[in-house]
Amino acid sequence: MGEYTDKAKDHFMNPRNVGKVDDPDGMADVSSMACGDALKLTFRVDEHERIIDAKCEVAGCVSSIASASALTEIIKGLTIEEAMNITDRHIADYLGGLPPGKTHASAMSQEALEKAIEWYKKAFSL
Repeated sequence: MGEYTDKAKDHFMNPRNVGKVDDPDGMADVSSMACGDALKLTFRVDEHERIIDAKCEVAGCVSSIASASALTEIIKGLTIEEAMNITDRHIADYLGGLPPGKTHASAMSQEALEKAIEWYKKAFSL
């Protein structure tokens, strides 16, 4: 794990916001064909479309676990509109970077966020 930043290692060893949000407003299940990792993202929003809670269930490599954990930290407090602008690069940068060949993990987290937002918009006809 020497090629990972201290922040990425911390998010791997101590992942944040693990589990499922009860009665979620947004939800997505994604997996990576590249490595077989899987991620379930759930979130709740308030009356102003601000994400007030986000949780993840992830199975996979160091990068996938760290990226999913980081994503939940990044999006809490953002509006849906703001969260729509989060990219895989934002997630990797939040962790201080990911090793070459491991960016599939931050891309999987971004994909989960996009799909959860789509789910939210369809569920609430936005």
